[in-house]
Amino acid sequence: MDQFQVTPLFGAGPVEWFTITNATLWMGLSILVIFVILVLGARGRALVPTRSQSIAELAYGFIYKMVEDVTGKDGVAYFPYIMTLFMFIVVANFLGLLPMAFTTTSHIAVTAVMAMAVFLAVTVLGFVKNGFGFLSVFWISSAPLVLRPILALIEVISYFVRPVSHSIRLAGNMMAGHAVIKVFAAFAPLVLISTGIGLVVTPLSILAITAMYALEVLVSFIQAYVFAILTCVYLRDALHPHH
Repeated sequence: MDQFQVTPLFGAGPVEWFTITNATLWMGLSILVIFVILVLGARGRALVPTRSQSIAELAYGFIYKMVEDVTGKDGVAYFPYIMTLFMFIVVANFLGLLPMAFTTTSHIAVTAVMAMAVFLAVTVLGFVKNGFGFLSVFWISSAPLVLRPILALIEVISYFVRPVSHSIRLAGNMMAGHAVIKVFAAFAPLVLISTGIGLVVTPLSILAITAMYALEVLVSFIQAYVFAILTCVYLRDALHPHH
């Protein structure tokens, strides 16, 4: 699990809150890549887009439509925030697939901050927009009256568990995929140790690594999409709390 260890970028010693670490470096690189794609790549605004402009336009249109479809017209005002979350996560995920890279989204400290920010933002927004009427999100008016208090309790518990599930889902998937690749990679050098076994195990290990890597590329995008669409769902509940 050494690939997930946070270490100081300069020197040695304990990691403090102000220490510049490998996680700091790769988060900074993620922001730099996003800036290159969305700002520098799209600044020409050519009628026939370049490759970088096409990527920027596809990402913009994809997330904008998702926000509009899930939250409605009211939620479009919060599109920049959701776009920022999606781009940071998807770029950080893809950068983490590079050899010798550090996957920042595999750390619960990173994903928990984003999940908690979403949770607090939608909760505050819900009360600002609806007042105490926001509490109706916990009251299932379409259910039989005798079941409503029980369902309300379940809804309250599930609401406050949101930041936990929101953060663990992303971090857990990214960590698990990278760990499995590392396990398969450990079997690849067997051909150097035992020729008889290695001739069979090593090709299978390389094939498994290739398959897992392809799966991780897909998972990297899917997990960014899931994080963004769940944010849209929570935002919809804040804007339209009535069941």
